[in-house]
Amino acid sequence: MAAIDYQERIPNNVDLNTDRRLQRALEHWQPKFLDWWKDLGPEGFMASDVYLRTAVSVDAKGWAQFGHVKMPDYRWGIFLADKEEDRTIGFGDEFGKPVWQEVPGEHRAVLRNLIVTQGDTEPASVEQQRMLGQTCPSLYDLRNLFQVNVEEGRHLWAMVYLLHAYFGRDGREEAEELLMRHSGDTDNPRILSTFNEPIDDWVSFFMFTYFTDRDGKFQLKCLAESSFDPLSRTCQFMLTEEAHHMFVGETGVGRIIKRALEVMKETGSDDPEVIRKAGAIDLQTVQRYINFWFSSCLDLFGSEKSSNAAGYFATGVKGRPDEARFEDHICKDVEYELDVPDDSGKPTTESVPMRNAMNEVVRQAYIKDCMVGVTRWNRLIKKAGFDFEITLPSERFRRTIGPWAGMSMTPEGKAISEEEYANRVSEFLPTEADRAYVKSLMKPVMEPGKMASWIAPPDRGINNQAPDFEYVRVH
Repeated sequence: MAAIDYQERIPNNVDLNTDRRLQRALEHWQPKFLDWWKDLGPEGFMASDVYLRTAVSVDAKGWAQFGHVKMPDYRWGIFLADKEEDRTIGFGDEFGKPVWQEVPGEHRAVLRNLIVTQGDTEPASVEQQRMLGQTCPSLYDLRNLFQVNVEEGRHLWAMVYLLHAYFGRDGREEAEELLMRHSGDTDNPRILSTFNEPIDDWVSFFMFTYFTDRDGKFQLKCLAESSFDPLSRTCQFMLTEEAHHMFVGETGVGRIIKRALEVMKETGSDDPEVIRKAGAIDLQTVQRYINFWFSSCLDLFGSEKSSNAAGYFATGVKGRPDEARFEDHICKDVEYELDVPDDSGKPTTESVPMRNAMNEVVRQAYIKDCMVGVTRWNRLIKKAGFDFEITLPSERFRRTIGPWAGMSMTPEGKAISEEEYANRVSEFLPTEADRAYVKSLMKPVMEPGKMASWIAPPDRGINNQAPDFEYVRVH
């Protein structure tokens, strides 16, 4: 097998050229990755030239180089944020001690599992989205889909690097398994259930990149606080790329709303049927999709009370997002007030040790962050002169874990009977008719500068390109 040119083929700042053991491991893994990409990556576009951003270094000049490239030839790099000299543990029982440059034996299994779980989501989302290119609303959107996909691939490389470099044979075996599990595979599915559902329409894709990738952002922010310094630095750099994914989601949903508003003005009606007859997506349907995707993501943070979360914090393995902004980094004798149901299903509060509530602390930060885009969407609606408000459903709605799991709740967080929920679920969540209508709109538009009828054009191009720029040269 020919050796890989590590400077040219795999941009990196982890000294691959001098680490023969790591070279051998990656030389064994890389062909399997490329086979996986060709088999389960974006369907039908492997020969297309795509205008992609490639990271070739961590500095401002090198982390975002643009150019047309065929996706199998993309340079998936391995980058860690610059090392902070004399960095110390920022939270938990070991607060103030030096961070770990190697994996402590007592934390080996936990760290490996966290890295594997994070790593598993990266190829999973590529697999979920592999057919979307066939129905792209524009070349601009097709390019953004592929940018998200190749960066998820790079994030997989980042996690695989950690497994190979720090976890020996166990790590190498786990890296192999990351390519063996497949989204939706009945025999060998992805680890988290959310990543086993196909994303087969662009409304769902924009919701996924806004809500689910935002969950990924917060998981990365927690791991970026880790006392295991290579993991921390890896996640810090991944966060620079994750921002684009959420930009794709926020602006995608915003453009759907903008197009609906244009049709509402043209027709003089806010009737969903009138909007649909004009080929746009009504705001009520957008709200139901938001209800579905937001509520699905809340469970990804885990149960409101968690001994695992308490252990991660105590040992310094996984912290809170932006730990430096908190005054108390020990959280030893502090309580947190949780919103829980009483015997009749009505909300009450329960005091729990702060460490056990870390999942909820992160979830609340996520909810606050989600509201930023919602506020922008509502500004569009208000500016257009319509009386409609997009809302996030209550965190009690449609939960499958935690104290609110399995309870019949409205999106406003009001308890109702199972019978009433069944009768009203079509108000809350996308119906089969909604999904069928959305799918009926999914027709490919691949002429430069053209846009599908159900979505408005973007305000500006990628890297300041003109509106009719050929983002993807489809062959």
